[in-house]
Amino acid sequence: MLDFAIFAVTFVIILVGAVLYLYPSSRRASGIPGLNPTDEKDGNLQDIINRGSLHEFLVSLHEEFGSVASFWFGGRPVVSLGSVSQLRQHINPNHTTDSFETMLKSLLGYQSGMGGGASESVMRKKVYESASNNTLKNNFPLVLKLVEELVRKWRSFPDDQHTPLCAHLLGLAMKTVTQLALGERFGDDAEVIAFRKNHDAIWSEIGKGYLDGSLEKSSSRKAHYEKALSEMEAALLSVAKERKAQRKQTVFVDALLQSSFTERQVMEDCMVFTLAGCVITANLCIWALHFLSNSEEVQDKLYRELEEVLGSDPVSFDKIPELRYCQQVLNETVRTAKLTPVAARLQEVEGKVDQHVIPKETLVIYALGVVLQDDETWSSPYRFDPDRFEDESARKTFCLLGFSGNQTCPELRFAYTVATVLLSTLVRQLKLQRLKGQIAEVRSELVSTPKDETWITVSRRGS
Repeated sequence: MLDFAIFAVTFVIILVGAVLYLYPSSRRASGIPGLNPTDEKDGNLQDIINRGSLHEFLVSLHEEFGSVASFWFGGRPVVSLGSVSQLRQHINPNHTTDSFETMLKSLLGYQSGMGGGASESVMRKKVYESASNNTLKNNFPLVLKLVEELVRKWRSFPDDQHTPLCAHLLGLAMKTVTQLALGERFGDDAEVIAFRKNHDAIWSEIGKGYLDGSLEKSSSRKAHYEKALSEMEAALLSVAKERKAQRKQTVFVDALLQSSFTERQVMEDCMVFTLAGCVITANLCIWALHFLSNSEEVQDKLYRELEEVLGSDPVSFDKIPELRYCQQVLNETVRTAKLTPVAARLQEVEGKVDQHVIPKETLVIYALGVVLQDDETWSSPYRFDPDRFEDESARKTFCLLGFSGNQTCPELRFAYTVATVLLSTLVRQLKLQRLKGQIAEVRSELVSTPKDETWITVSRRGS
């Protein structure tokens, strides 16, 4: 009888251990509070789909489990950080890599710069950032020219004509990013159109198809995505070869070619910069004009600063730092629109946040969209109020989250410059008015964008 009891207890222990090992739905990620998988294979994927986006899922996750919470991507545990305090603990020891770039490269299946040591990561980051900054400085007149072309077009519209922000500003972003990143070849509209076709096909699947698993379930969509990615990579490799032969050093790709990067690394970095740069630039400009059209007071205050700092002169690269209220407007645009609501890093070594241990190779999500509208961090978080950034603590928090200062990703820094040129040119010539009854709903994917076309009307100042 005793032998049977020992056997029975041993069998139960072995059975429970096997269940815990084979079926992740019975385990929690690293002991951190959170969701068990709802499906053995997909983890919490269906929960994310049911919420409509990863951002909305993270909002509900942190509401239920607090600022450090866990869930599952397939059979992989994920830890999400949803407060300034926890992000500060995790970001500071991991500042050598950019979390948005890391996430995007992972989704594209790129490895360059992902597996090297800390010194290689720092070197690559410096080259990438220097290439972006020098490109903006060297090509600033081109940015101004492209913006002025758009503003002249808008000035020609009748006062009551509806102006589609998404269509016009995505076009501006595509022209600006491609010419500054890849050179004068993209001064040809046909090249930009071909680039946009593949860009849109790739980005739409990165933003959603990978996340909800629908890409893998549709052979036709996957083939379309892979064809677009292949064509884009071929085009970027072709550009790199052309530029290397010309030995010019004026645009983004030229700076990469002067480094020790391989041809493949140059192509991958150009892919990340152009993909993210176009979307972030377009949506920063779209949301900024949308919010300005809804606030005559903010628009007039910005106009007064532009008149005081610039007078009748066009904005110059050196004058941008003096446009402090314009910077506040763009900061508040990023915050209110949750422009990049999610970033991620792979935990390269075991880490700790508060009392929680994060094991090596855990995927760590930065729930930036949750933090950007946390009422413990921001007063009246859903109100568009650029004046909040007069407070030094608000600026420090924003810098910590990677939206300003040295931690800003090069694509966002690029977008800030283009948006500043747009606002400084547009607001001094035209007044923006919202369309009554229009509500711009947010689609929060990797970069927040309006769910539908967003419209405004413009009128000449003084009319």
